[in-house]
Amino acid sequence: MTKYLYSIRWLLLLLLLIFSCVWCLNTGAVALNWQLLWPCIFTECHALTEQQILLELRLPRILLGLVAGAGLALSGALLQNLSRNMLADPYLFGIISGAGLGATIATLFLPQYAIALPLAAFAGALLAMVLVLGFATLGGWRRLDTVVLAGVAVSFLLSAVTSLLLYQSEAFAANRVMFWLMGSLARADYQALAIITPCLILCFVLGCLFRRQLDALQWSDQTAHSLGVAVLPVRLLFLLLTAALTACIVAYCGGIGFVGLMIPHLVRLLFGGKTIVLLSGSMLCGGLFLIWVDAGARTLLPTQEIPLGVITSGIGSLFFLLLLSRKGNHTL
Repeated sequence: MTKYLYSIRWLLLLLLLIFSCVWCLNTGAVALNWQLLWPCIFTECHALTEQQILLELRLPRILLGLVAGAGLALSGALLQNLSRNMLADPYLFGIISGAGLGATIATLFLPQYAIALPLAAFAGALLAMVLVLGFATLGGWRRLDTVVLAGVAVSFLLSAVTSLLLYQSEAFAANRVMFWLMGSLARADYQALAIITPCLILCFVLGCLFRRQLDALQWSDQTAHSLGVAVLPVRLLFLLLTAALTACIVAYCGGIGFVGLMIPHLVRLLFGGKTIVLLSGSMLCGGLFLIWVDAGARTLLPTQEIPLGVITSGIGSLFFLLLLSRKGNHTL
């Protein structure tokens, strides 16, 4: 019976994801006629306006929301396993702030080079990860809680540098970068999908291949060593992978926080905590969550779009406080 209910949950999740994608195609400032929309999806568009709205605006935006949400949730699940801390995610690890700093530098000083944006975002994310690991080593690497605390400190530090750069830059450019840093899928295109999707697939495939090592790391480093796991190389490999994936997402979607914190917890509650189940469920639920958040961001206000980071940070902050309160109650 339990296995039957478990399968039903996966089936419902997949059906909900498909339904959400189709429904969000007709969500926006301009409502499309469903009779014209279905031929555009399955055969060929008969109206140029519907074709432009559907294929050039909404479809790449929904696909980008799927891969970005999946990537952030996957990164959060990996970081939580690697650090054995259920409060870890790319935002709290400083990776998003580092990638945002690199992308801000590229946008302000190298706007003529398209390739500079993802490269600078990756360099910033890598810088954040090096700083976090350095501070954690100085503070006692064996205490993995130190890694999260170092990530919070690095996040504030790099965010301060980003704010300083924006304060000293030209007003129009600063406003444009500020809206982007708060998270948005408005710049969605197929080029962004072509860069983010391979990184997402690589992280997921390697996570599945190293599932036994990642499962062992959830117990302790000593247990993993006794099972033949090379703890430090595996941890560094996946830290670099999550940094690269997060950097690509930030380069095209801006800073979208707390997705990697919330989604893995929900997946553990619904499906369990084994690595391959956690990674698969996090990707599906993360993509589903972000496309609905984006649909709300486009429609809640009639005249303007709400940045995604505003919505996810509001929801994530409440979720974070709930986790802390539950953790505190368990320790009493």
